[in-house]
Amino acid sequence: MRTKKRIRLKGRLRIYMQTSLYMGILLLIVDIGTYFLDVRAGFLLTCFLLFYFGMIILLMFYNRPIILNELISFATQYGQVQKTLLRDMAIPYALLDETGRVIWCNDAFRAAIHSEKGFHKSITYVFPAITRERLPQGEQEAEIEISFEESDYIAHITRVSLRGMISEDSDVLDDEDYDSCLYAMYLYDETALKLALRENDAQSLAVGLIYLDNYEEALASVEEVRRSLLKALIDRKVNKYISSFDGICQNIEKDKYLVILKKKSVMQMQEQRFELLEDVKTVNIGNEMAVTLSIGIGLDGLVYAQNYEFARTAIDFALGRGGDQAVVKMPDKINYYGGKSQQVEKNTRVKARVKAHALREIITSKDNVLIMGHKIGDVDSFGAAVGIYRIARTLERRAQIVLNDVTTSLRPMVDLFLNNPEYENDMLLTSAQALECAGPNTVLVVVDVNRPSLTECPELLKICKSIVVLDHHRAGTETIENATLSYVETYASSACEMVSEILQYTSDGIRIKSEEADSMYAGMVVDTQNFMTKTGVRTFEAAAFLRRNGADVTRVRKLFRENAAEYKAKADAVSQAEIYRNAYAISICHSEGIASPTVVGAQAANELLDIRGVKASFVLTEYQNKLFFSARSIDEVNVQVIMERMGGGGHLNIAGCQLENTSVEEGIIVLKRTLDKMIEEGEIS
Repeated sequence: MRTKKRIRLKGRLRIYMQTSLYMGILLLIVDIGTYFLDVRAGFLLTCFLLFYFGMIILLMFYNRPIILNELISFATQYGQVQKTLLRDMAIPYALLDETGRVIWCNDAFRAAIHSEKGFHKSITYVFPAITRERLPQGEQEAEIEISFEESDYIAHITRVSLRGMISEDSDVLDDEDYDSCLYAMYLYDETALKLALRENDAQSLAVGLIYLDNYEEALASVEEVRRSLLKALIDRKVNKYISSFDGICQNIEKDKYLVILKKKSVMQMQEQRFELLEDVKTVNIGNEMAVTLSIGIGLDGLVYAQNYEFARTAIDFALGRGGDQAVVKMPDKINYYGGKSQQVEKNTRVKARVKAHALREIITSKDNVLIMGHKIGDVDSFGAAVGIYRIARTLERRAQIVLNDVTTSLRPMVDLFLNNPEYENDMLLTSAQALECAGPNTVLVVVDVNRPSLTECPELLKICKSIVVLDHHRAGTETIENATLSYVETYASSACEMVSEILQYTSDGIRIKSEEADSMYAGMVVDTQNFMTKTGVRTFEAAAFLRRNGADVTRVRKLFRENAAEYKAKADAVSQAEIYRNAYAISICHSEGIASPTVVGAQAANELLDIRGVKASFVLTEYQNKLFFSARSIDEVNVQVIMERMGGGGHLNIAGCQLENTSVEEGIIVLKRTLDKMIEEGEIS
């Protein structure tokens, strides 16, 4: 028969209860000693001890149940107090089972999730960010940022193991191999803190720079007596716009302004897409050309000085992309706005002359010159490279052109120099050969491209310490850094036009051979579409210079003749075009049997612009496991910003991009989504 177990006291309480007994034993020892001294005194003490022990035994049997009952009652009430405290605690608290299901929660938790009754659903139902996978394991704790309606919380979750919590004498449960757990979750409301942080961030200062793009040209186009009025009207527009956002605007030069704004104001400007860009164009007191400006703003720098550096970088981007746009630079990204008008051509050649003299100094300081354009080189990049080659040879320096793949459209031009006794056999190099030739005494000239990843051999940029960049494309986020000389003019029709101008100032009496003149003239013809787009006075002056130096129009025209397969592919791309949203022509150029399908695709995109009502054309071509986009427009749509959304870039009316691991069908879907989103945002119409 199993003996009935009794509750036993232990610890300090047991010692306290037995203290009287221990004192009685001590008195008994004293009583024995007292008998040796006096028998009557010992007898009297013995009577007291009998009474003392009787009382102790009586009290122990009487008080013990009372004390135990009080202890049990206190423990029960203490548990109820704990439960009440948890239930009424101001911090939302809940217990979750292993699956993340709420098994108990306090009043504050129910109030936070707006549940009047007990909530016993999965926590993911209320807070999707708290999934079962994100619950802590082992002794780990987890903190998860969550949002519910308009409140922000930090959920602190602790894993509570249930191993060993079951009584050893339980006749019902066995905790052997039991490793279940609960999750204790607290919600710390950080709504006010985050609101304060957002408000503080919105009040942080941003630095901006505003430059008038064509200040001198606009003043020159109006009568002298009215020039001060034009300047005053422009100042009024700029100051009124900045003042409407509680900003400070200071005129630091005749055509430059320094602006101090709150970050919140910059966000509002971005939402309105910088209305000042269009508003300033309305200033007209008889000036022949509209005034345009560029805006550069720096945000989120660690200090104000860093915001100013961001603003300077942003304004450089805006000017490098042709002006008439706003650029907002932050530590981790750059946003572009505007850029819908063509940049006005500068009539003066002072800049070209200065750059030509700087190029001469750089080349003469080195022994070897390497020249490279962009990947899958075209006629413009090769013609510009040939022009730089002539400059280097005139300055008696060794020069070589880096060219890997020769397309069918470029082959007639390259054949002019191959096996030509007037040119060295190693005039053209592959990337591998160029890397062997490069050294500390080499200057690298990059033409017709300013993005490192698109150059013929990006590794050369890391090896060569002296780098020169000559390009006419609008600058993007990715640029060639630490260039010794950078000459990027987006108003130029082609890189060949820029090189033709530089040629005239590099050396007196420079002589260009007919093959070189034909190559540069051909580059200008291709990029201007037979002098129909992006042509200015200086374009024709450069063409005239090349004609005087032996360029022949008939020879160049013969160089552009296509074979039958390419002509049919281009015609097929034009005939199969889809007109999306009644304004955007989208087609596919098939690459089967064509050596240079990307060139044919670009030509087809140009042809599609002749369709009435087409604002922009896009031709997709699969080539070398990549999907190439050729984008073209006349003046209504900026295709550069469209292609930048897809990872590419280019000019306002000539742009492109490349996508990897993407089929033609997927590419068309991506393009249409991009167009839809930009139309919805108002960036294009």
